[in-house]
Amino acid sequence: MKYKENWSETKERFDAWWKRSSLGRPMLKLVARREQPLEDLEPETPFDVPVDMHLGVVEKIKRLKNVIRSHAYMAESFPALDLNIGPGSLAVYLGSEPIFTCDTVWYKEVVRDWREFGALKYDPENYWWKRHLEHIRQAKSLSHDEFLVNIPDIVENVDILSALRGPQNLCYDLIDEPDLIKDYVRQVDQLYFKYYNSLYDIVKLADGSSSYTAYSVWGTGKTAKVQCDFSALMSPSQFREYVQPSLRSQCRLLDHSIYHLDGPDAIKHVDALMEIEELDALQWTAGAGRPDGGCEMWYPIYDKVKAAGKSLWISIYDGNLQKMTDSADKLVKRYGSEGLYLIFPVMLERDAQDILDKANQEWK
Repeated sequence: MKYKENWSETKERFDAWWKRSSLGRPMLKLVARREQPLEDLEPETPFDVPVDMHLGVVEKIKRLKNVIRSHAYMAESFPALDLNIGPGSLAVYLGSEPIFTCDTVWYKEVVRDWREFGALKYDPENYWWKRHLEHIRQAKSLSHDEFLVNIPDIVENVDILSALRGPQNLCYDLIDEPDLIKDYVRQVDQLYFKYYNSLYDIVKLADGSSSYTAYSVWGTGKTAKVQCDFSALMSPSQFREYVQPSLRSQCRLLDHSIYHLDGPDAIKHVDALMEIEELDALQWTAGAGRPDGGCEMWYPIYDKVKAAGKSLWISIYDGNLQKMTDSADKLVKRYGSEGLYLIFPVMLERDAQDILDKANQEWK
């Protein structure tokens, strides 16, 4: 890529990370503010309505290019464009209506009764599906190899049913209509790749590789983040019954997969997740008001991930540069560099270089 000098090396390091290995140090996401932009920045136009903040392709690309020109993508960071209809656009493709706000998208509940709603079907004429495809194609044509276009956050399994039905109603459904809900999870599984493959075919690079939104991951072939945030409301036995088979099937059809574990209420499912042989890695989100991923209180999660032979994605952002570096140092000493991906916040270029130098010299 034009603004990513070590792209070939970055891809090699991602390949090693997916294989639970490393090329001499952990993977690092280091994006640094330059003292002077590489090129003049373009004037940015305010978004007129919230939907444009998510899908306004031309303006979003302009803003991304300004970031690219004014920041250095060091280590394994890379520039990429997100075009999401919120965290779970599959629900919109299946009949929900999005409610756009400045920072996220909500989904209107549309299922009053599953039997009245009927089977989930692929609708090539769905307004939001057609519009999303159009925006993704436009972004890809305008990227000119200066940045990647990420596969959108379409989401899967029970989370989509929760968006369509509402989480409280779905809690009752799991108890009252278990077989019906299992059937709907299977329907989501069957439809997922109908949508995913169409998006992948647009954004994939010439070598067939792809990147997935939000989590700064690239991989050869079909790559995705998988999740079940609704699992915070489920018992471990329910998770194994409703979600684990779905995830196993999904990961089997992906070339690379990373699970997004969202918040302390989801920790109880780590054991079940580690039983999914097809899953490659785990990403931990501690949640608002809680210590970052470098905190020792989260080590029991990481211990299980490493024991299962999977890779780790850990975000470190609390404190000053010294505190973040110390947190990373402890992680490397405990878990080694193999299969470890450390995510840092945007920082000054000299600070990012200090971390990179330390990684190359000490985090072997």
